[in-house]
Amino acid sequence: MKEFELKVTVTEDDLDELNHVNNVRYVQWIQDVAKGHWQNTATAEMQDLYIWVVIEHHIYYKGEALLGDELVLKTFIKKATGVKSIRVVELFHAKTKKLMLTAETHWCLIHTETKRPTRIPEDVKVIFQ
Repeated sequence: MKEFELKVTVTEDDLDELNHVNNVRYVQWIQDVAKGHWQNTATAEMQDLYIWVVIEHHIYYKGEALLGDELVLKTFIKKATGVKSIRVVELFHAKTKKLMLTAETHWCLIHTETKRPTRIPEDVKVIFQ
């Protein structure tokens, strides 16, 4: 399984009324690390042919992130069958290494021309193993 990593630093724009990172921002970061993984791993041809769309998110909050915290998001594909894949994201506090969040997101592969779900080809599966 090939892992991909993204680093972020919490800014004021990321905070909610309690001065913790807003839940919506976590969802954005989960999407950003998934997109980064795809863009850094898939060939240009694959990226032209396919796009991933979210079917469902399962997010488990384990800690709070605050202004100035440096965070590391790690992601990998847990399973890929048919038209769907399951992606795991783990978010860690960079300094303490504490696990702050885990997420499991179900994605569907869409063909860019037909806009319809399409079976994940072997060449796409292989790049994430």
